[in-house]
Amino acid sequence: MQPNILTRTFVSVSTVFVIAAGSLASAGVSSAAPAPAPAPKSAQSPESAVPLSVNNLGLSISEAKKVQSWLKDWWGYTGEINGQLDAGSWKAFQRNLRAYWNYAGEIDGVVASQTVQALQRLLTSRSGYTGAIDGVASPQTQAAFKRFANGN
Repeated sequence: MQPNILTRTFVSVSTVFVIAAGSLASAGVSSAAPAPAPAPKSAQSPESAVPLSVNNLGLSISEAKKVQSWLKDWWGYTGEINGQLDAGSWKAFQRNLRAYWNYAGEIDGVVASQTVQALQRLLTSRSGYTGAIDGVASPQTQAAFKRFANGN
């Protein structure tokens, strides 16, 4: 009888072990937090990286600071010179665009098609932009905006 008791004990312990291991494995899978997504590798340097809540239209932080300084000197910009063209920066820019470049939209700080069209008119006159006045912030528009920011 002794072999029978040992066999039953072994089977019982093995069964408990298998059930426990299976429960732990399924609990681990179902309650495990998803692995964080890897951060995207950016081709931008920290100097040119800006948050998504701003619209620098391709300008680096240092170039946007130059634009903000100009806006502060001439167009009533009262925000920080931080290199992030946010709504306050664009409201000041829209005042310039309304005064000189046929901007008829709201002074709302939103860089929509009308704002870009007026900016393209300015860039045609001041920064060698030769593209269409279509309200699309194309690479050609952004390159001319960079020239404008850098005083070229």
